Amino acid sequence: MKKIAIFADVQNIYYTTRQAYGKQFNYRKLWQKIEAQGEIVCAYAYAIDRGDNQQQKFQEVLKYVGFDVKLKPFIQRSDGTAKGDWDVGITIDVMEVAPSVDTIILLTGDGDFAILLDKVKDVYHVTTEAYGVPKLTAKALIDACSVFNPIERELLLN
Repeated sequence: MKKIAIFADVQNIYYTTRQAYGKQFNYRKLWQKIEAQGEIVCAYAYAIDRGDNQQQKFQEVLKYVGFDVKLKPFIQRSDGTAKGDWDVGITIDVMEVAPSVDTIILLTGDGDFAILLDKVKDVYHVTTEAYGVPKLTAKALIDACSVFNPIERELLLN
């Protein structure tokens, strides 16, 4: 049975699905789709902790679905901009898990991860998949993964 690892860039998926469709992503439907392909050996959801109740309820849903939720504090800079980036954390986790799985699945539209997907394909000979909103996913990421799965209406909450 194929061993699968999932890495979800929660902020990216939230904002791109909201921008493109005005809806939220359905992590339960995604889980069911991936589970039909093999054994999910690990699944991480990377999010920013703002400490509000609605967000905490959403994080509980992710845990219930099967994700290990990793949180970073929300940082508001003095100039008014915000920081909440998980790119390095996701990269480290992917590199640690890649030697022991057959497939790496990354949920993001962020082109910065193209180098990571190329590297794990070349070094560990894993299949790499990305899920992203087609018009908001970087071409570099689409080109780097073995399989690009467009996030469309069937993976959204009604």
